[in-house]
Amino acid sequence: MNLLIVQTGATLPRLLTKHGDFPEWFRRGLGLKPEHVTIVRVDEHAPLPHPDRVDAAVITGSGAMVSERLDWSERTAQWLRGAAQAGLPLLGVCYGHQLLAHALGGQVDYNPRGREIGTVEIECLPDARDDALFAAAPARFAAHATHLQSVLKLPPGAAVLARSSLEDCQAVRFAPGAWGLQFHPEFTTAHMLGYLNEREEVIGMEGQDVRALKRGVAAAPQARALLRRFVAIAAAVKTKTAPRAVFVRRAVSV
Repeated sequence: MNLLIVQTGATLPRLLTKHGDFPEWFRRGLGLKPEHVTIVRVDEHAPLPHPDRVDAAVITGSGAMVSERLDWSERTAQWLRGAAQAGLPLLGVCYGHQLLAHALGGQVDYNPRGREIGTVEIECLPDARDDALFAAAPARFAAHATHLQSVLKLPPGAAVLARSSLEDCQAVRFAPGAWGLQFHPEFTTAHMLGYLNEREEVIGMEGQDVRALKRGVAAAPQARALLRRFVAIAAAVKTKTAPRAVFVRRAVSV
């Protein structure tokens, strides 16, 4: 397995010092060894490989906004269009999810409902039942989230797989083998609490109850299991076999 992590930004400085950066969070969640992962820092203008040189790609979150149309972001969107057309398994998370939507013809902008942050309940929708990534997921499960922008208009042919109370497009199948998750399956409870601590002042100014959000942080093993499921799908594409279900049905420590 040679999985590409398309890094579109870095975590907050205090979290970086304590927990490392996004690629390491993803690598652990994906269950891959360092030698099976290639990291490309696109926000620092590193070039992406041709899609046929990797087995799958994960696109990370970012402090940037897709609506800013930054040069590196637009170049990455162009690469994603080609990769999706070539059938490369893709998983975009938060910014990566939104960038996939933008790349394939959708619309991304600020969520009119405001910031979503904390551990949220994800509700699977009918299209999730027969989806390769979501078919084994529970009807409802917990996930960690932090974002201001959202996919407001789907690209042609996309299907919404899951939603939450503040987000209509928590999970989207953009194309066969290409998915986006607005929530963060790579986050642990420590990561989520770290973001709440760092955003505490602005969250309070927006009228949200920060203490309640912190109390609500809980383990999200079913969300995290999506990462290993994606690896299984990518491996199946590579070997032309059927991926096995990897979802957990009970809470575990993260």
